[in-house]
Amino acid sequence: MDAVAEKKTRILLTMATGTGKTAVAAQISWKLFQTRWNLKRDGTRRPRILFLADRNILADQAFGNDFSIFTSDAKVRINPLDIRRRGGVPMGGSIYFTIFQTFMTGSISSPQGGTNDAPYFGEYPPDFFDFIIIDECHRGGANDEGNWRGILEYFAPAVQLGLTATPRKEENRHTYNYFGEPVYIYSLKEGVNDGFLTPFKVKRIKTTLDDYIFTSDDQIIEGEVEEGKIYEEADFNKIIVIKEREAKRVRVVMDEINQNEKTIIFCATQDHALAVRDLVNQYKKSKDPHYCERVTANDGARGEQYLREFQDNEKTIPTVLTTSQKLATGVDARNVRNIVLMRPVNSMIEFKQIIGRGTRLFDGKEYFTVYDFVDAYHHFADPEWDGEPIDETTESEPKAPKEPKEPKEPLPPPEPLPPHQKLKIKLRDGKEREIQHMISTSFWSADGKPVSVQEFMDNLFGAMPLLLT
Repeated sequence: MDAVAEKKTRILLTMATGTGKTAVAAQISWKLFQTRWNLKRDGTRRPRILFLADRNILADQAFGNDFSIFTSDAKVRINPLDIRRRGGVPMGGSIYFTIFQTFMTGSISSPQGGTNDAPYFGEYPPDFFDFIIIDECHRGGANDEGNWRGILEYFAPAVQLGLTATPRKEENRHTYNYFGEPVYIYSLKEGVNDGFLTPFKVKRIKTTLDDYIFTSDDQIIEGEVEEGKIYEEADFNKIIVIKEREAKRVRVVMDEINQNEKTIIFCATQDHALAVRDLVNQYKKSKDPHYCERVTANDGARGEQYLREFQDNEKTIPTVLTTSQKLATGVDARNVRNIVLMRPVNSMIEFKQIIGRGTRLFDGKEYFTVYDFVDAYHHFADPEWDGEPIDETTESEPKAPKEPKEPKEPLPPPEPLPPHQKLKIKLRDGKEREIQHMISTSFWSADGKPVSVQEFMDNLFGAMPLLLT
């Protein structure tokens, strides 16, 4: 609010996943709304506020949860179907919610006949919105080369508030160059220590088939094998598929977890997520056919429905979700007790976001568990795991907003690439039963340091009294 009062036009909040970025944005919007603040600062009308996300689930969550403090007639959910039905973009609300992809598309019948294919955001005057909230702004909106940047530049007169959970580093330098330094920072360490986030433990799982070299007693189902090649974690389910390997991992998970606890399994691809879903349902104790479901970009409305049911704390089915990328960020499911990593996590930003799927508080949830098949726990040793934003970029002044540009013509879709045939291997009879596994459990503090069991328990419940002997 101080930044708005000081007439800053680009504002950044950096808050750890699960600490309430959207709730803070809703409260800021509420204060601006109630005080009748607008760009003219004359109090003659209430502000027009836009909430921009990159996924429908994030826009829907904001619309239905944190921004429920606004009356329904003040809120407008912008979607392509309504725009086509109305013949234009909605302009009669106060708080607007949409995703970048909706604004970047456009196809409306023109009075002269034919259609107008200009992006939908260009139908609003550049100064239509007084305040714009960009959720997960590190994911491309502030990137000089990103398609979304054109939207932010077009609405340059508006005060723009970026929300992110990621400290400054090379991958998201554009975010900090565009918005400037954060006006407020709240780290994961602070969130755990203040009791707003849940601590965690890690179970590192290794098997004797974490890598693979083809031998003649195994069968090639399809594809071509490279003789002598060592297939490593990054190759599995993208280049090579061994069903027995995935089945072993799923059995280990199902034996280790409480099968009544909500769990998210991160997989290498959408096909991998589908295979793991089927394996989980094969080994589950539950009789419900929807015990485990896949939620990926290709699952559409059905996947969104499964996700809403998973997020509903009054419902127990589905209990397990498999995904590849879709659930890594922004999904508010408070009762997640287990995070399973079955694919490499190469980015610290993504690792922190995935860990954030389990950090939400819930009644009776003292901690959550990460089941790590891919040695992602090494990210805890990275100095960027927590703390103040680390500057790996050249320091520069925030860029001034550019002059609004005319919406660009959408580029034609690229030619589809020929499908890549994966190598599928069937292990020789009995070889699957020879796969061994080992589990090592470690406990971690909020700042990414390994701690003893006693320290972990003390952090949860306070110092335990010494028993007299």
